[in-house]
Parts: sequence; structure tokens; C-alpha cells
Amino acid sequence: MSLSKLRHYLDSHNTKYMVISHSLAYTAQGIAALVHVSGKKLAKTVIVKIDGVLAMAVIPASAHVDLERLRKVTGAQTVELATEREFKHAFPDCETGAMPPFGNLYDMPVYADKSFTEHEEITFSASTHRELVRMQWADMLRLVKPVVEDLAYHPSPSVAA
Repeated sequence: MSLSKLRHYLDSHNTKYMVISHSLAYTAQGIAALVHVSGKKLAKTVIVKIDGVLAMAVIPASAHVDLERLRKVTGAQTVELATEREFKHAFPDCETGAMPPFGNLYDMPVYADKSFTEHEEITFSASTHRELVRMQWADMLRLVKPVVEDLAYHPSPSVAA
């Protein structure tokens, strides 16, 4: 598995990007720590089902998807997290859990958290658990055309008793 599909797409659209290699990591927060990127600036792609149809919710690594907000944004009856079993087949060129936020490459709608509009760049997993891509947020908007809304919530830190 590689980022060749994504790289080909970006190259064919004359998009500047940087590939960042890192040690094997599976969680977005773990990756953020490895590459010294704030969890607010590293995007994670969460696969959801909106009225039973797969879609991408792109949120900061440090956050969780607010499913109720996403339901209201989409006007759907139900929005729920998809299981790996439900979405694994949709990304044959990606390691499970390392999908780039390019739903247009996988025939899926994309919903991105509005907090990304505060940054010039976006960094995200690029098909493997060892590579990231960093590119301009403006290019992401141009190529993916996500619906940008307030979709994330940040869990409050646990208070030790």
C-alpha cells in the first residue's frame, strides 16, 4: 500500500505538497507527537454512516466527531460511526485507518471541521501508518470541496480525584 493514488491525483492537479515519513503509529494523537505537530493541526479522517451511506468527517486529531451536529448539518435521520468492517472495502489502496481525507477519490462526501480554516496548512495520513501529507488548506478546499462546518468537540481532560 502506498500513497501513489493520492500522489498521482495531487500531481495531476499541480498541487504542492510534502510527504512526511514517520515511525509506525496508529493513533492520530500518537502521530502528532511523533512528528511534532499540534493535535489541532493534524487532521484525522473518521468514517461515518449518514443514513447508511459512508462519508468522511475530517476533524483535528485532538478532537472527536460530534455526531449530532453532523446529523443536523446533513439533515439526516441517523449519523453513526462506521466500523472497520463496514468501510475497509472502500479503501483498497489504504491501510485500515490511514485514509486520506480525499473522499472525491473514493466516491464519498467529505465534511471538514471549520477549525482547519484557522490554519494555512493541513496535515493528514496518506494511505499508510508511516506517511503524512502536508499541503495548503486552500488546495484541499479546491480539490476536495468539503462541506466545512463546526463538527468537532474536544473532550475535557479527566480530573484526578
